Amino acid sequence: MSYRTVGSARVEIVDYLRVARRRLWVLVGVPVVATAVAALVVLLGPQRYTATSYVAAPALVGGTAAQQYTGTQAANQFAAAFAAAVTSPQVVDQVSADTGVAAGDLRDGLTVEQVGASSQLTLAYTATSRSTVVPVLTATGKRALSFLFTSQVNIATGEVGAANDELTAATRAINDWEKTNKVSQPDKLYQATLQEIASMRQQQLQMQAVGNSRGADAAAGAIAAGQKRLDGLGPKLPDYQALLAQRDGASTALSSARQALQQARAQAQAADPTQVTSLGEVQPVSRGRALVGLVLPVAGAGLLLAVLLVAVLEQVARSRAAAAGRTTTAQRPSATKPGAGTGPAAVDGRADAVGPAGVNGRANGATGRADTNGRAAAPAPRDAGAEPESRHR
Repeated sequence: MSYRTVGSARVEIVDYLRVARRRLWVLVGVPVVATAVAALVVLLGPQRYTATSYVAAPALVGGTAAQQYTGTQAANQFAAAFAAAVTSPQVVDQVSADTGVAAGDLRDGLTVEQVGASSQLTLAYTATSRSTVVPVLTATGKRALSFLFTSQVNIATGEVGAANDELTAATRAINDWEKTNKVSQPDKLYQATLQEIASMRQQQLQMQAVGNSRGADAAAGAIAAGQKRLDGLGPKLPDYQALLAQRDGASTALSSARQALQQARAQAQAADPTQVTSLGEVQPVSRGRALVGLVLPVAGAGLLLAVLLVAVLEQVARSRAAAAGRTTTAQRPSATKPGAGTGPAAVDGRADAVGPAGVNGRANGATGRADTNGRAAAPAPRDAGAEPESRHR
């Protein structure tokens, strides 16, 4: 027979069956009561109504790398983001303010599911009030899409503003530097002076070649004046060029921010709730389907609870039985009677003196009298010293 070893004892399958038969009322009663209570809750509860809103926005998923959801997991990412947005505190509070439904009822009644592996989603809401189902679904879809995509427009707008402020600050710093140094665009002036000096040196060489010393001297003076201007502009160029680099970086950042803003606005337009959502009809929830969906899990949980309860009851019963056995053993009296002699006792009597006793009677001492049962007592032992005296006489 099959058995299991528990501690140092073997527990056979028949033992489990015996326990189950003895505690059958627990194993059957607990699941039945739990199932009955669940059925009463469903059948006696108020009628519930539900509707489904379908969200289909393929333009929001995939496409260029600049979009919010791209790659092989774009559809799953969009579904997860939309489900999280629906139950987010900000969206729930906004929908509660729009519809007057409590935030706890919204969290309990709203469910989001992805249609297969596509980017389409179903948004369902179940409530006891039929009039709140459509407003809640409409407001939830609008607020969730706005939370996901309109917020991107706000962020991009903020980035454009920050980049514009940075460009304005860089341009102002350049203007202040030019006012302080009393020179405008020194970098371009420096390049123009270098070109002028190179041209004057070429003219000087040509005049020297034809023997025009006056023209050559005039060219030399112009070269010297240009070199003086270069000497004055050279130390100032690094600071000015740093300001120019800062302005160019701000200009590039502004251009990127404007491009991101344009893309965010395009996504927000593609996520227009009036274009990407469609609402189904409101229908009453089937009590039979709700009963099956609730009773089966409750019955299983009741059966598990009954098994645990039986295990606890058996453990308590065994503990009490073990304690009662130990108490009985401790109170059991001793088999030896008090006052018995030190020698061998008779089987049906007792020994009143030291020495061998009769089998069915008692010894009356050394006198050799018969016992109370009429049997002759054993003769008394004689003194060893008396025998020689009698012979002498």
